[in-house]
Formats: sequence, structure tokens, C-alpha cells
Amino acid sequence: MKVISGMRTELAAREIWQSWFRWTTAGEFAGFLAPALVGALTSSPQLLVLAGVIEGAVLGAAQAVVLRRVDHAPQARSWIGATALAAGFAWAVAMLAVHNGERLNTLPLVAVLPIATVAGAGVLLSLGTAQWYLLRHHFPGAHLWIWANALAWGAGLLVFTAVTTPLWQPGQSPALIALIGAFGGLLMASTMAAITGSALIRLTRMT
Repeated sequence: MKVISGMRTELAAREIWQSWFRWTTAGEFAGFLAPALVGALTSSPQLLVLAGVIEGAVLGAAQAVVLRRVDHAPQARSWIGATALAAGFAWAVAMLAVHNGERLNTLPLVAVLPIATVAGAGVLLSLGTAQWYLLRHHFPGAHLWIWANALAWGAGLLVFTAVTTPLWQPGQSPALIALIGAFGGLLMASTMAAITGSALIRLTRMT
């Protein structure tokens, strides 16, 4: 009986991971189209931050679909709101860095490194921290979610940069720029979804 129960538990965990991977990949890909399109049309940091909020809301809504199947999961409305705000914050930090890029280039390396570290931490930790605030009421090991998300988004951004950097070239049409960004966003989304899905399964096993 224990063997059968264990097999059922593993099967349920696999199904949740697969569902999380599909929904999170689709949600992040669809949400990322907002900043990808805005970035192709304008360099306005305000509009890009707003697009980031939309990205987070779409991602949060997709993840909430799967969380309904997980015991003691946070409410969907709270999850979507926290994810949207965190995504907007991450984009705001990124836009501050981009907007002040020329000024930062005039500073010595010893001054730039701490600034870059803080900015990078703000981007990578924002989403996981916001979602952890909700998960901590339901899962004893919820703090692991912060680091899993940091790893997931770090890996996803590396994949995005590695793919899009050689493809983006000066003089390209907005449509092509958006298409390349969307392709990189899909790869970023699937990378992030795979890692956070594994972290979610680990959390459920700790209850």
C-alpha cells in the first residue's frame, strides 16, 4: 500500500509540474509580449514599467490556475496582484539602470559594482520575495521560493540574452525586433517555468 501511495504521490507531483510548466511558460510568454512590443515601438521607461506590470499580471494569472490544485495555496487575486507589482518593480529597477547607463560608465569600477549588485538583486529577488510573502503562510519552507525564483530568472535572462543579442541588429524593423524578443521570451519563460516548477513540488512535499 505504501508503494502504491508513493506512486500516486509521484504521479500527482509530475502532473502538477507539467501543468505548472505549461501554464507558466504560456503566461510569461504572453505577458512578455507587452514589454517586447512596447520596447520595439518606444524607449519610454514609464511605458515599459507599465508593460512589466501587465506581464506580471498575466504570469500571475497563469500560475494561479495551477495553484488551485495545490493544497493551502494563496488566493488567486493576491497572487496576481503580488506578481504584477513585483514585475513592475523589477522593470523599474532595470529602467533606472538603463536610463543612467552613461552616468554609470563615468564612475570607477569600485563604485559601479555595488550599484550593479544591488540592482541585480532587486531584479532577481523581487518576484520570488513578493510571492514568498503569500506562500509563507502556507508552506514551512517557503523561503526557498525566493532563491529558486532568483535562480530561475537568472538562468532565464541568461538564455534570453544569449539568444537575442546576436540576432538583434541595427536598422531592423520594429516587427522583427519584437519577433526576436518574443522568441527569446519564450525560451526565457520555459527555463524559468522548469526551475520554479521543481521548487513548487519541493514545497508541497514539505507540508
